[in-house]
Amino acid sequence: MVNPLLLLTTTILPALAAAAPPQGPAPNPDSSLQSRQGYYFQNWSEGGSNIRCTNGAGGSFSANWNSKGGFVCGKGWSGGGGRTIRYSGTYNATGPGYLAVYGWTRNPLIEYYILDSYADLAPNEPWTSKGNLTIDGEGSFEIYQSTRVNKPSIEGTRTFQQYWSVRTEKRVGGTITVQKHFDEWAKKGMRLGRHDYVVMAVEGYTKTGGPGSSGSASITLN
Repeated sequence: MVNPLLLLTTTILPALAAAAPPQGPAPNPDSSLQSRQGYYFQNWSEGGSNIRCTNGAGGSFSANWNSKGGFVCGKGWSGGGGRTIRYSGTYNATGPGYLAVYGWTRNPLIEYYILDSYADLAPNEPWTSKGNLTIDGEGSFEIYQSTRVNKPSIEGTRTFQQYWSVRTEKRVGGTITVQKHFDEWAKKGMRLGRHDYVVMAVEGYTKTGGPGSSGSASITLN
């Protein structure tokens, strides 16, 4: 999981705390984003094949994959911050991976996820439970924190924290009030820094020593 939102053709570094360890030098996540029609498009992959991430019109994107490598495919905004995201679409996957709001902050360097749906939850790092959150009209979430040691980030290879909100009842489509997650994280001592970017993303990866992932997704930001 990493700083994904800058050159939009080869996206962000390994994201979501579960991505497999990168092989060789990792690309700078800030160079993986691309701007189009007011959105940032992220298309990053490492160590895999059979991954197609397509930048559609407006706020739409799609992904098809069957791979043992890690990837992040998504669309969003520079800066990010506590915006409200509304989206619709489809997501069907097997193996480790997520459909999530995904973003980075600097100072402190934080990679964060708000999971709306997922196939297998198989993080490569231990998660520490930080409680839960219920948002009226949006659902209930379990909150976790994890640490990645010497892993790719938007600032190169670093050690950094990951913050997670994981929906207890999966869904695809709806409203995500991102600021409410930020506020609850802050109450639990999970401090964010200066927002770099945020995307609605699909991610797949390989659990260490385990299988890869496969699936398809078609998402539109409304």
